[in-house]
Amino acid sequence: MEFLTINNIIVAITCLVSILCFSNHELRNKLAHYPVSEHGRNEYYRMLSSGFIHADPFHLFVNMFVLYQFGGEVESYFIDTHNEFGKVIYLVFYLIAIVVANMPTFSRYKNNSSYMALGASGATSAVLFAFILYRPMSMLGLFLVIPIPAIIFGILYLWYSSYASRRSTDNIDHDAHFYGAVFGFLFAWMINPGQITSFLGQITDVFNG
Repeated sequence: MEFLTINNIIVAITCLVSILCFSNHELRNKLAHYPVSEHGRNEYYRMLSSGFIHADPFHLFVNMFVLYQFGGEVESYFIDTHNEFGKVIYLVFYLIAIVVANMPTFSRYKNNSSYMALGASGATSAVLFAFILYRPMSMLGLFLVIPIPAIIFGILYLWYSSYASRRSTDNIDHDAHFYGAVFGFLFAWMINPGQITSFLGQITDVFNG
């Protein structure tokens, strides 16, 4: 198995930048998603740079664990359908996913100086849902221990993200999770439209025995 993949490079860079920012709060604040600065000072780079920093080691571990587990497979699927250019597609996909996932909170909080966010959760959600398009019936762990089909996991994930976003009782960017997930599924479908037939077929095969 190839080790020097685009996905692994992203994981390595994200870990390095995040670890650096753990002890450099000034740099972290310059890279974080801060809608007021993006809107008022045109610091739009934050919508991308925020995906490479994390609040703490556990936050970093969770996102990189998901990315490492599923990103390599998604990159391989892109390569299978677009040859070596699939690597470029995967890189572009991941970077755009960070920005797309931050757009809803940019719109909502561009005049709210108290809001700041960081982390790769939106992009990792995109990767996970691209994986679900390719393998909807693979088993994923709900709460890491309860095995359920990926498609069911995805539905529950979207429902919870939408529900939690409306309640807004924590500091987690649930909007980024939701819109990142939707983007990931649609992007993977867009670059390989025929995959939807396989996606539906894998689901109906279960009911057809």
